Amino acid sequence: MRERIYRYVLFACALLSIFVTISIVVLLAKDAIDFFGLVSPVEFFTGTEFLLPRNQVGVLPLVSGTLLVTVIAAAIALPVGVAAAVYLSEYASERARSVLKPSLEILAGIPTVVYGIFALVYVTPFLRVFGLPLNTFNVLSASLMVGIMIIPMVSSLSEDAMSAVPDSLRQAAYGMGATKYEVSTGVVIPAALSGIFSSFILALSRAIGETMIVAVAMGSRSRMIDFANPLQNLWQGNQPMTAAMVQINGADNVSGIGFKSMFAIGLTLFVITFLMNLASNRIAARYREEYN
Repeated sequence: MRERIYRYVLFACALLSIFVTISIVVLLAKDAIDFFGLVSPVEFFTGTEFLLPRNQVGVLPLVSGTLLVTVIAAAIALPVGVAAAVYLSEYASERARSVLKPSLEILAGIPTVVYGIFALVYVTPFLRVFGLPLNTFNVLSASLMVGIMIIPMVSSLSEDAMSAVPDSLRQAAYGMGATKYEVSTGVVIPAALSGIFSSFILALSRAIGETMIVAVAMGSRSRMIDFANPLQNLWQGNQPMTAAMVQINGADNVSGIGFKSMFAIGLTLFVITFLMNLASNRIAARYREEYN
């Protein structure tokens, strides 16, 4: 009887998590459908202007701002995170690992608003010392801090995947004359590739959904990416989807189309992150290594 009770309690917890997720999606979809009754989906998904006072609610500039931040953050976090994971898994002593890994994971516990203020107050003036023509609110500083924020996720998950690789593979490579670097890059990383790639997708999903850093450090003006002047996109401000939702929710007089657009943007963001996580699971299953 006691074991049956445990089973039912655990099942109820699992069911509750699924219920909460489905409820969020249903509520988002309900208000998004109301929004699309006021604004054409074609206008929403293809519009290049997001200006609520003019009832222009095209999501493309918000999506482009989100992707711009994510790409720059990924360029910082992914190589640094994997390199840190390789060091912790293959090079660091047990004593060094016991100190460095918790210290690195402290970054994940810092409130994101602190990162945003740090980007605005310190990172932007520091970059201006090197002659970069940055506006007060700019994409570069915010993206740098988002990249730093997701480094612990990449390094921790990648290090766990590398540590799970059997030592027999390492010893076999050493027996054939491979160096530690060759074992790390030629044996351990390929064997842990599914876990490493999953950490990439989860970290990028976290970067896409980041709110406070971009809301504080990037400003509130949405812009389409200017492919003719790529660097100009970094110097000036922009607005991703999450920051737009914060702005809409914080406005005192927002109503009607403006308020409903928040749910359409949220549903769009949910679909993007859901597809990324789905791709992560498929790729991880495709390249997962199984050892006996």
